[in-house]
Amino acid sequence: MLAGFVSFYASASPDGLEKVAADQGIDARTEEHAAAGSPLADYGVKDVDDARLSGGLAGVIGVGATVVAGSAVFWAVRRRRTDDTAPASAEHVERV
Repeated sequence: MLAGFVSFYASASPDGLEKVAADQGIDARTEEHAAAGSPLADYGVKDVDDARLSGGLAGVIGVGATVVAGSAVFWAVRRRRTDDTAPASAEHVERV
């Protein structure tokens, strides 16, 4: 939820990379990227007209997607380690 509220106060000024590209004239050769029409392009939600709401929703969705992906990787690695260290059978546990 923090991403949704803090994004309201983000600066609209270009970041360092964009500023240097503009100063050096590199941005004159830019082209539209392949994901320009995607639902979350340019840190906003497509078809949401309020810029603050659009940016906040994009932040919340992005954080949520990152948490889901990270949790899935953590769960898969943890399960794999548990399977590797688990005893082969109940008989093995009784013998030890």
